[in-house]
Amino acid sequence: MPHSQWQKSSYCGQGESCVHVATQDNTVNVTESSDPTGAILRTTPTAWAALLRSVKDGTNHG
Repeated sequence: MPHSQWQKSSYCGQGESCVHVATQDNTVNVTESSDPTGAILRTTPTAWAALLRSVKDGTNHG
């Protein structure tokens, strides 16, 4: 499945452990650069936005 351009997190440092995000067909795709399996998490824009809000607010739901 072709993806739009992967974007690396602006918080990624010099290491190999970075989050990459791409969008396609109303889906947000997330992968981690050091994952040798190349696993991709797929979610909706609404769920992705809720996760980002929660992280930015420091909300702990666990």
